[in-house]
Amino acid sequence: MKGILLEELTWQEAEPALGPDTIVVIPIGAEAKEHGPHLKLKNDWLLAEYFKHEVMRRAEVVIAPTVNYHYYPAFIEYPGSITLRLETARDLMVDICRSLARYRPRKFYALNTGVSTIKPLELTAKILAGEGIRFRYTDILKLIEPVGAQLATQEGGTHADEIETSMMLFIAPSTVDMRKAVKDYNPSPGRSLTRHPQGEGVYSVSGIYGDATLATRQKGEVIVKAIVDGMLREIDALRSDSHG
Repeated sequence: MKGILLEELTWQEAEPALGPDTIVVIPIGAEAKEHGPHLKLKNDWLLAEYFKHEVMRRAEVVIAPTVNYHYYPAFIEYPGSITLRLETARDLMVDICRSLARYRPRKFYALNTGVSTIKPLELTAKILAGEGIRFRYTDILKLIEPVGAQLATQEGGTHADEIETSMMLFIAPSTVDMRKAVKDYNPSPGRSLTRHPQGEGVYSVSGIYGDATLATRQKGEVIVKAIVDGMLREIDALRSDSHG
């Protein structure tokens, strides 16, 4: 392992590890967010845990504890799903970075597994930039797009769909129940998912947006490796950025 987990250190060990050139990675993965009838509520947390260990294996970083709550307003109609307010999610990351910046680090990378999280993360970055703290974050759809366009055969989708289910078949197959996987794709201008045919948002009785039945482990392996490679490129770019 090139990287280290902050939580495994004592404070005396953390002091030299948190230097001005340290890249601190903060994983973000919902541990209570619906992912259809075939994936667990902790799906994004499983993704974040997998990605952080892959990053730690290949990059000299300090990895902070995984943030398991953030901004997920699109899923609140589905029992078990939890979201923070946008302002709370924004300030949560600001506070984490400010706390660690006291000990000299000035560059932070949010290993982000969500999509709705992008908006508050943008706001976090703006606030921290005013304090001379460099904050970057994963746009996971951008990292998936090139390889996903080649592999996906579904009509469309972005949630608990062919792509995400394939990733989980590779990362944590025991958490996937393909017997319950379905196609549920009803595109509309709305951003949130709704369980009600006349509800506001994209209608999805299952909580899926796409076609989970098309998922395979082989697709997942290619997608996951592309995401890890993309994260490592972004961390390297942050490291070499002299403006941070």
